Amino acid sequence: MKGEAQIALTISFGNGGSLSPEDLQLIEFVRRERSILGAARASGISYRKCWLMVDALNRTFETPVFETHPGRRGGGAEITAFGERLIALYRSMERRTRTATTAALGELQKATDPRYQKRASGAAEAAPKAEPRRARSRRS
Repeated sequence: MKGEAQIALTISFGNGGSLSPEDLQLIEFVRRERSILGAARASGISYRKCWLMVDALNRTFETPVFETHPGRRGGGAEITAFGERLIALYRSMERRTRTATTAALGELQKATDPRYQKRASGAAEAAPKAEPRRARSRRS
Protein backbone atom coordinates (compact mmCIF):
# COMPACT_ATOMS: atom_id res chain seq x y z
CA MET A 1 0.00 0.00 0.00
CA LYS A 2 1.50 3.32 -1.04
CA GLY A 3 0.89 6.44 0.97
CA GLU A 4 1.17 7.28 4.63
CA ALA A 5 1.63 4.80 7.45
CA GLN A 6 -1.51 4.05 9.43
CA ILE A 7 -2.34 2.38 12.71
CA ALA A 8 -5.36 0.09 12.94
CA LEU A 9 -6.63 -0.46 16.46
CA THR A 10 -7.59 -4.04 17.30
CA ILE A 11 -8.44 -4.81 20.91
CA SER A 12 -7.94 -8.39 22.15
CA PHE A 13 -9.85 -9.12 25.35
CA GLY A 14 -8.88 -11.55 28.09
CA ASN A 15 -11.87 -13.79 27.33
CA GLY A 16 -10.64 -14.43 23.77
CA GLY A 17 -12.96 -11.93 22.09
CA SER A 18 -11.76 -8.98 20.06
CA LEU A 19 -12.86 -5.69 18.56
CA SER A 20 -11.36 -4.67 15.22
CA PRO A 21 -11.90 -1.94 12.63
CA GLU A 22 -13.93 -4.45 10.59
CA ASP A 23 -16.16 -5.12 13.63
CA LEU A 24 -16.76 -1.40 14.08
CA GLN A 25 -17.56 -1.05 10.39
CA LEU A 26 -20.16 -3.82 10.71
CA ILE A 27 -21.71 -2.26 13.83
CA GLU A 28 -22.05 1.07 12.03
CA PHE A 29 -23.55 -0.56 8.92
CA VAL A 30 -26.10 -2.45 11.03
CA ARG A 31 -27.00 0.81 12.77
CA ARG A 32 -27.55 2.50 9.40
CA GLU A 33 -29.23 -0.37 7.53
CA ARG A 34 -31.17 -1.79 10.50
CA SER A 35 -30.58 -5.34 9.27
CA ILE A 36 -27.77 -7.87 9.01
CA LEU A 37 -28.53 -8.51 5.34
CA GLY A 38 -28.48 -4.77 4.57
CA ALA A 39 -25.20 -4.40 6.44
CA ALA A 40 -23.72 -7.33 4.51
CA ARG A 41 -24.72 -5.79 1.19
CA ALA A 42 -23.51 -2.30 2.13
CA SER A 43 -20.18 -3.48 3.53
CA GLY A 44 -19.35 -6.15 0.97
CA ILE A 45 -18.93 -8.72 3.75
CA SER A 46 -20.70 -12.04 3.19
CA TYR A 47 -24.00 -12.52 5.01
CA ARG A 48 -22.65 -15.60 6.78
CA LYS A 49 -19.53 -13.76 7.97
CA CYS A 50 -21.69 -10.88 9.21
CA TRP A 51 -23.79 -13.28 11.27
CA LEU A 52 -20.65 -14.90 12.69
CA MET A 53 -19.27 -11.46 13.60
CA VAL A 54 -22.58 -10.41 15.21
CA ASP A 55 -22.63 -13.62 17.24
CA ALA A 56 -18.99 -13.24 18.31
CA LEU A 57 -19.48 -9.62 19.37
CA ASN A 58 -22.63 -10.44 21.34
CA ARG A 59 -20.79 -13.28 23.12
CA THR A 60 -17.69 -11.18 23.82
CA PHE A 61 -19.55 -8.79 26.11
CA GLU A 62 -21.96 -9.43 28.99
CA THR A 63 -24.36 -6.90 27.45
CA PRO A 64 -25.37 -7.53 23.81
CA VAL A 65 -24.12 -5.20 21.09
CA PHE A 66 -26.97 -6.12 18.73
CA GLU A 67 -30.64 -6.97 19.10
CA THR A 68 -31.94 -9.10 16.26
CA HIS A 69 -35.57 -9.56 15.30
CA PRO A 70 -36.26 -12.68 13.22
CA GLY A 71 -38.88 -12.76 10.52
CA ARG A 72 -39.15 -12.23 6.81
CA ARG A 73 -41.20 -9.04 6.92
CA GLY A 74 -40.73 -7.65 10.41
CA GLY A 75 -37.17 -8.82 10.93
CA GLY A 76 -34.13 -6.70 11.35
CA ALA A 77 -31.37 -5.77 13.72
CA GLU A 78 -30.59 -2.83 15.94
CA ILE A 79 -27.63 -1.59 17.90
CA THR A 80 -28.21 -1.58 21.64
CA ALA A 81 -27.35 1.35 23.90
CA PHE A 82 -24.22 -0.62 24.80
CA GLY A 83 -23.41 -0.93 21.07
CA GLU A 84 -23.64 2.85 20.74
CA ARG A 85 -21.33 3.24 23.77
CA LEU A 86 -18.92 0.71 22.26
CA ILE A 87 -18.68 2.80 19.07
CA ALA A 88 -18.01 5.96 21.09
CA LEU A 89 -15.35 4.31 23.26
CA TYR A 90 -13.59 2.71 20.28
CA ARG A 91 -13.56 5.96 18.25
CA SER A 92 -12.20 7.83 21.28
CA MET A 93 -9.42 5.26 21.70
CA GLU A 94 -8.64 5.54 17.97
CA ARG A 95 -8.29 9.33 18.18
CA ARG A 96 -6.06 9.13 21.26
CA THR A 97 -3.92 6.40 19.67
CA ARG A 98 -3.50 8.45 16.49
CA THR A 99 -2.56 11.55 18.49
CA ALA A 100 -0.10 9.67 20.70
CA THR A 101 1.67 7.94 17.81
CA THR A 102 1.79 10.65 15.13
CA ALA A 103 5.45 11.62 15.64
CA ALA A 104 6.76 8.06 15.91
CA LEU A 105 4.68 6.91 12.96
CA GLY A 106 5.97 9.82 10.86
CA GLU A 107 9.55 8.90 11.75
CA LEU A 108 8.95 5.27 10.78
CA GLN A 109 7.27 6.34 7.53
CA LYS A 110 10.32 8.45 6.58
CA ALA A 111 12.58 5.45 7.22
CA THR A 112 10.71 3.19 4.79
CA ASP A 113 12.21 2.28 1.41
CA PRO A 114 9.97 3.72 -1.35
CA ARG A 115 11.11 0.94 -3.72
CA TYR A 116 9.73 -1.79 -1.45
CA GLN A 117 7.52 -4.36 -3.15
CA LYS A 118 5.69 -7.03 -1.22
CA ARG A 119 6.72 -10.53 -2.23
CA ALA A 120 4.43 -13.47 -2.69
CA SER A 121 3.64 -14.98 0.69
CA GLY A 122 3.40 -18.61 -0.38
CA ALA A 123 5.77 -20.85 -2.27
CA ALA A 124 3.03 -21.69 -4.76
CA GLU A 125 2.59 -18.00 -5.56
CA ALA A 126 6.33 -17.44 -5.97
CA ALA A 127 6.99 -20.54 -8.06
CA PRO A 128 6.79 -20.23 -11.84
CA LYS A 129 3.72 -21.70 -13.48
CA ALA A 130 4.19 -25.30 -14.56
CA GLU A 131 3.17 -26.45 -17.99
CA PRO A 132 -0.07 -28.46 -17.95
CA ARG A 133 0.38 -32.21 -18.21
CA ARG A 134 -0.84 -34.05 -21.23
CA ALA A 135 -3.45 -36.67 -20.63
CA ARG A 136 -2.11 -40.20 -20.94
CA SER A 137 -3.87 -42.49 -23.27
CA ARG A 138 -5.18 -45.59 -21.57
CA ARG A 139 -4.41 -48.95 -23.03
CA SER A 140 -6.79 -51.75 -22.36
